[in-house]
Amino acid sequence: MSLRLSDSGAETSADGRRHAPSAARNAAPILAVLRREAPAQGRLLEIASGSGQHAAEFAVALPGLDWQPSDVNPDNLTSIEAWRLASGAPNLRPPVVLDATAPDWGDEWRGQDLILLVNLLHLISVPRVEKVFQGIAAALSPSGKALIYGPFLRNGMATSDGDAAFDASLRAQDASIGYKDLAWVQDQLAGLGLGVRVEPMPANNLMLIIFNI
Repeated sequence: MSLRLSDSGAETSADGRRHAPSAARNAAPILAVLRREAPAQGRLLEIASGSGQHAAEFAVALPGLDWQPSDVNPDNLTSIEAWRLASGAPNLRPPVVLDATAPDWGDEWRGQDLILLVNLLHLISVPRVEKVFQGIAAALSPSGKALIYGPFLRNGMATSDGDAAFDASLRAQDASIGYKDLAWVQDQLAGLGLGVRVEPMPANNLMLIIFNI
């Protein structure tokens, strides 16, 4: 089932670039965190690249990172590749299909200095989130970090009426998905030997900065 989201039906340029409004809105605050947390040089794996807007903008801004975009949906690769070509960034690799909810996916991506994941956890089920976390733990280099951005529950509650309404709309479409509770996420990551720093972001979102303990 295809979820109805705010970016559904996003405008697409003649060259195949899809323009997702949410990606445009959150790009600047996410990039600010990346500038602070990313190494000067290294390998970055972006999970669920979606339209490809972030990959194009961030790879240009951070030329020392070998940026690998990916998405579970092969149909998204057209837009991601179009954004890559438009950016001209030599450090931005062609996109690949990657299902980060598959068992043991991280074994094929070991040695990542940075993993970026934006607005995915609330769109997948708890068992799939657990597979994402297990793969991140396997894929990170010893000094690597993962940055996970999105909305979360706090103590089981949404932090705004808008978040509560969006969470309810997701669960109405698929009862297995919806916002994940921050404490539960932290417990899952701790069980994998990962620490978390939590940074507030605009619009009640959070950035989780994840590292090996």
